[in-house]
Amino acid sequence: MSQPILSISNLEFSYEPDQKNVLNAVSFDILPGTITAILGPNGAGKTTLIHLLLGLRKPLSGSIHLKDRSIGNYSRKELSQWIGLVPQSEYVPFEYSVLEYVLLGRAPYLGPLDLPAQSDIEIAHQALILVGIEHLEMRPIPELSGGELQLVLIARALAQQPKVLLLDEPTSHLDLSNRNITLQILNQLRLNGVTVLFTTHDPEAASLVANNLVLMRQGKVLHTGSLEATFTSQKLSETYGTHIDVLQVDGLPVVRSLEKLQ
Repeated sequence: MSQPILSISNLEFSYEPDQKNVLNAVSFDILPGTITAILGPNGAGKTTLIHLLLGLRKPLSGSIHLKDRSIGNYSRKELSQWIGLVPQSEYVPFEYSVLEYVLLGRAPYLGPLDLPAQSDIEIAHQALILVGIEHLEMRPIPELSGGELQLVLIARALAQQPKVLLLDEPTSHLDLSNRNITLQILNQLRLNGVTVLFTTHDPEAASLVANNLVLMRQGKVLHTGSLEATFTSQKLSETYGTHIDVLQVDGLPVVRSLEKLQ
């Protein structure tokens, strides 16, 4: 059996010493070459967990290992070469073209005063091709639609050539067409050998692409395992605090939540 590429053990985290923990005893493993969805309602601690995995915040206790090393033992440059991030949203203060913005993903491989080489430009261009927006490479970022900007954020992260790609709610602001395009890209990345971990509050998005699920509620992991083992009515209802049915339609799981409104 493969060794985990990411191993999270007993993470505890609070934003202030006198505040209630945002994360409590969070533990799970991520296997290489898989897609894992961290699934749960708003306020479950999903985004906070992403920040800890990136080393942006330090846990009160517990450990995060990337391969066989604590993430605290990686330099910022090393960690950026291992892990790419697609944030939930991002403000772009300058009128970068799409290509210029994606080239920012090459920063972990450049010195402070280095300019991108032709090889860096080619890597950025290939990232645009992979997500299907190479025709937009000269367009200014402010002129993009929400769906196009999401694909640019993914391309920038891919220009880092990461082994692990983290995405925070990558489909939350997308229409169905752009959601499906994004999920198809994640599946292609898995086939290319990239390990994918994404957060979502949408069970359907998770069911369409994830191999494994981490179900979270109020800072705790309730269940982890394969999609087949964890995507059940009982476990999803517990996670969301409302009754959820899981139906099979054309061999695919479909969720339905119908409770009479008072």
